[in-house]
Amino acid sequence: MSVRRILFFTGRIMLVLAALLMLPAAVSAIYREKAVVSFLITSAVFLVIGLLFMIKKPEKGAYRASEGFIITGLSWILISLGGALPFVISGEIPSFVDAFFETVSGFTTTGASILKEVEPLSRGILFWRSFTHWVGGMGVLAFGIALFPFSRGKKNNRDGGSEAHIMRAEAPGPTYGKLVSKVSLSARILYIIYLGITVLEIVLLFAGGMPLFDSIVNSFATAGTGGFSIRNASIAAYNSVWAEMVIGVFMVLFGINFNFFYFLLIGKFKAAFKYEEVKWYLGIIAASVIAIAVNITSVYKNVAEAFRYSFFQVSSIMTTTGFSTADFDLWPTFSKVLLVLLMFIGACAGSTGGGLKVSRVIVLIKTALREVRSSVNPRGVRAVRCDSETLHHSAIISISSYFAVFMLLHALSIVLVSLDGFDFTTTTTSVVACFNNIGPGLALVGPTGNYSMFSVFSKIVLSLDMLLGRLEIFPLIITFTPRAWRNR
Repeated sequence: MSVRRILFFTGRIMLVLAALLMLPAAVSAIYREKAVVSFLITSAVFLVIGLLFMIKKPEKGAYRASEGFIITGLSWILISLGGALPFVISGEIPSFVDAFFETVSGFTTTGASILKEVEPLSRGILFWRSFTHWVGGMGVLAFGIALFPFSRGKKNNRDGGSEAHIMRAEAPGPTYGKLVSKVSLSARILYIIYLGITVLEIVLLFAGGMPLFDSIVNSFATAGTGGFSIRNASIAAYNSVWAEMVIGVFMVLFGINFNFFYFLLIGKFKAAFKYEEVKWYLGIIAASVIAIAVNITSVYKNVAEAFRYSFFQVSSIMTTTGFSTADFDLWPTFSKVLLVLLMFIGACAGSTGGGLKVSRVIVLIKTALREVRSSVNPRGVRAVRCDSETLHHSAIISISSYFAVFMLLHALSIVLVSLDGFDFTTTTTSVVACFNNIGPGLALVGPTGNYSMFSVFSKIVLSLDMLLGRLEIFPLIITFTPRAWRNR
């Protein structure tokens, strides 16, 4: 384990954040807001930390997977702590714990908020909230690798191994697959696709009559599947079927594995449509939209309106975005239960969405069915197959282990948050919504509620839940494990 190497690569990420903070600073300057100073100060803080971390170059040697996990965990903690500074320095969120919660929620693309009203915030701060979604959606470290590859094109340089470990640690889903041989080039391709789809959404929203600033920040929140809105009533404030449909469709698109889009772009349609996960994902969305629309028909004027609200909310919850156009906490119990189940499932691996991931759900279901069949016929040999390939036993064990830890951490967090004394639905869904990076839950944390009433302790627990959910648990756990830091 090389602490110097960990600090050096973490320092690079700090420099990337220092540069990115110039964007909200520019927005504040354009609108002549005092918040511009808070962004400049925060940028300077990241710059100093980054340069201090990079004073000594790392020694040569083989890279460990644990180093990639620690770089990922440490970077996300630091950017969350530092990213809270603009809120505190500007005075728009004076409490550091609240600002930290809001920042973690932004970078992890959760969308849970402690703010009772967002419209009084300055434009620069609103831009920063939504921009954290966009940066965190595809991955802060992936963005850094795309811009500043560790290998710098040198032959036989082992930094590429470190890049792979970092991408694997930060990528959402059970596996990470490179699009091309070089990790940095893969990251660059993914970000080009990500940027392209984001720009397309901005154009469509603006063409539909949404103000340019609103189109930009809402597209950032959609792309990162985060859900921070600049209106108190979220997307419902625009009262626009066009905006709802555009955002609804793009939420679904950003919940798909980005490798799928890459294969479509290069004309490998067979490889693209081979993804079993994408078929399940779209199938679950379609079935849920129909089931909920039928269930809420009596709540709305007609079937078309029921489908309109059902599609948007299913897309929002399944992709863990968290936008809302209706108070689904008032819907029938069946619809609410189905939405909570979708919170657990989440989007596809390799997307910007959170949750358990559809790929893991597929493997867990197939593994369970195999065990049932094995009980009936113990002598039969049955493999678990996904995308026409047989899964190795170690992959199945890994996914099963992840699910066990995933559920245990949910249970522990629910117990800890329950100390605040809120009702069962509020307590349970607040943890589920934060851990799965969704944002709104039910009851007091429903689409019309917020997280301001929780204690400082619960806000810290929920903030850790958001980080655990976004980083797929293990990178953060390894970062706080003293043994992982020891030289061996």
